[in-house]
Amino acid sequence: MNRLLLPLIVLLTLPSVVRSTHLNNQKELIVTSESTRESIELAKYLKDNGVVKYSAYWCPNCLKQSELFGKQAYRELNVVECARDGINSQTQLCIDKKIKGFPTWEINKKLILGVLSLKELSKLTGFNN
Repeated sequence: MNRLLLPLIVLLTLPSVVRSTHLNNQKELIVTSESTRESIELAKYLKDNGVVKYSAYWCPNCLKQSELFGKQAYRELNVVECARDGINSQTQLCIDKKIKGFPTWEINKKLILGVLSLKELSKLTGFNN
C-alpha cells in the first residue's frame, strides 16, 4: 500500500509545483538577453514614433519578441500589458483596440500580429541606423 501511496501523492502534487515554479508568481515578462546598440536605437525610434507592442506576460511569443530586443532595449519600448492580472494591465485598451493575439504591433494605426524580426520592424517603420 505504501509503495502505491507515495507515487500517487507525487503525481497529484507535481502539476501545482510545476505551475508555481514556472511563473514564480511573475506577472510581467522578464527579458534576460543583452541588447545591442542597434536594438536600443530601434526601440527608442519605435517609442518616439508611436509604435506600440500589445503583449501578455504569459505569452511565449511575446517573450521571444522581447528577447530579440534585449533587456535594455525592451525597457525603451512602449508595451501595453493586456493580461488582466499582469503588472500595469491595460486590458480595456486591448479590448478597445480589438487585439486578437500576442504580440501585436501597432504601426501607423495598423495592427500586425506576430513576432517580427528587428529587420522587419525597421523596414515597416522606416528606421535607418
